[in-house]
Amino acid sequence: MKHQDSTINDAMMPHMRTTVTLDPDVAAKLKEETRARGISFKEALNSSVRRGLERGEVKPRPYRLPPPHRMGARPGVNLDKALQLAGELEDAEIIRKLQLGK
Repeated sequence: MKHQDSTINDAMMPHMRTTVTLDPDVAAKLKEETRARGISFKEALNSSVRRGLERGEVKPRPYRLPPPHRMGARPGVNLDKALQLAGELEDAEIIRKLQLGK
């Protein structure tokens, strides 16, 4: 598809003619726009490209973690020393299995 930009009249940016290969879905949307707005395919393509370029870089929203939930630890359990607690529980389980003869 070839187009010539008729809105740019700057000496530094002369009219440009080029070939563009459009995906079928993009071509279909542009053709629909030509029918809906009563404009040429070239005008639909130029206005769509302009709108896309004017938007600039879309910045994604920062990821936000949900607020933390209270875990409801049992009284007397100090989660500040969770690894120590895990070790003590593992030791207790090993002793229990040894006493059972497993």
